[in-house]
Amino acid sequence: MSETSSPNDLTSRLRSRLETNRQQIEETATRELKRLGESLRGVRGDALRSIEADTAEATARMRGLLMRAWLRPLVVGLSLFLGICSGSWATMHWLSRSIQDRIETLGELDVRTEWARAMLAEIEETTWGVELLESSGDRYVALPARTPVRPAFTMDGRPYLKLSRE
Repeated sequence: MSETSSPNDLTSRLRSRLETNRQQIEETATRELKRLGESLRGVRGDALRSIEADTAEATARMRGLLMRAWLRPLVVGLSLFLGICSGSWATMHWLSRSIQDRIETLGELDVRTEWARAMLAEIEETTWGVELLESSGDRYVALPARTPVRPAFTMDGRPYLKLSRE
């Protein structure tokens, strides 16, 4: 048998070889693209997890920073507010109680003053205007004005009698 081939045979063999080579290249390219796709999916998943973890960590740090930045002034401000309010309340309570006590004391003093005035009026009425005085170690009795007695001296129109020390 002769090994000569016709141009059609050569063309068909060449086509068949080209077709085989093309299929092998496509299969190899498909396998490589699948491996590359799986590798890229893994890298993408790792990158996504890394980004999510970094974002969560940054969010937690920011939350902590905001809590410290807002919480500390909030606590200080609230403490000052409560301190001022409770101090003001205590001061006002103390002042109102003090004022109330003074009002009650004033009322009691008014009652006592009226009682003392009434007592003084009663004493003046029962003593007929006679008064006892002490001046420079000497004792005197002041008699009512228009008393017919003629004492040693008079002052303000009233006669005075000197008492002896015996």
